[in-house]
Amino acid sequence: MSIGVDIGGTKVAAGAVDETGRILERLQQPTPSHSPPAVEEAIFRAVQRLRARHGAESVGIGAAGWVDNAQAVVAFSPHLAWRAEPLKARLAERIDLPLIVDNDANAAAWAEYRFGAGRGSSVMVCITLGTGIGGGLVINGQLFRGTYGMAGEWGHMISVPGGHWCECGNRGCWEQYASGNALVRKARALARTNSPLAHRLLEMVGGDPDKITGPDVTAAAIEGEPSAVELITDVGSWLGQGIANLAAALDPEVVVIGGGVSAAGDLLLAPAQREFSRTLTGRGFRPEARLVLAHFRNDAGLIGAADLARRSMVEPPESARFGFWPRLKKRRAIRLAEKRVPNGESALGNGRRPAVRRGLGLSKQARPGADQRT
Repeated sequence: MSIGVDIGGTKVAAGAVDETGRILERLQQPTPSHSPPAVEEAIFRAVQRLRARHGAESVGIGAAGWVDNAQAVVAFSPHLAWRAEPLKARLAERIDLPLIVDNDANAAAWAEYRFGAGRGSSVMVCITLGTGIGGGLVINGQLFRGTYGMAGEWGHMISVPGGHWCECGNRGCWEQYASGNALVRKARALARTNSPLAHRLLEMVGGDPDKITGPDVTAAAIEGEPSAVELITDVGSWLGQGIANLAAALDPEVVVIGGGVSAAGDLLLAPAQREFSRTLTGRGFRPEARLVLAHFRNDAGLIGAADLARRSMVEPPESARFGFWPRLKKRRAIRLAEKRVPNGESALGNGRRPAVRRGLGLSKQARPGADQRT
């Protein structure tokens, strides 16, 4: 049993998770404030409540920010007041269990690869659409975290030079056009025009545009409200365009789309697929990545954080080299992974162990020139 905690810009979710990715108990509360001590207190209380009822052996924290490769320090968070925050050390003073901290989108990506929509894929890109856009990349069964632990920040690629200001300090970031915040900004702007098109949205919030939330727009779109459908479609189109850019760089097998905005389902996925197919480099002459909705939706972050914490007990994060973790180099780690995944499949999803090269921890087929010394 492991406890996973997912800290976002608007909520703190925690759960007791077993080794098959099943949540036995789930807690959630609004993110208490932008004060780091207040957030740490919320984490501690959630962990204590879950420990009191479940025999947890480890704790994983998925934080909305850039986490170093030692999985200890939140270097920066666009949506929370974390700046070089030693989150692991602070929590370890109060929680006497093995503990790791990772980016929340990395944790979500790991959950989808291990147990969900990306299971068994060779290269999986995960995109989480929440307050902003997070991302994770799993290559041949390993989470790629980059040299400094900050890979996968898809949301801060510049999509519109000189565009909307972003919380990261830049302008025109992708998440300013294809995230929950973008959806809310557009809906409120429409409502402030007093256009008849926004009548239903205003009616839902008592006539106050500032009370419109992302879930309000999503719910209205699911009900078939035309302006809400149009807003979701616009976000989906921006999403598809960004995914085409990612495909040009990474050539994934599957792109998993999760986070709160993904609750719109095909209303979001269909326009994303159209724009992706329309703008993909080499379209018509190459296979296209599959675009699929996340299996775990909003629970992916806490499930992945819990599973990564469980694995850290066998293979510490500091054993990672070249930005990949878990390395799956140690035979014990491989055996545990194979034993814990349901249906007799290995952690790689195909029932076979990878041909792991000493040092890099990647299968030979994954790296051109693998027989050459580096």
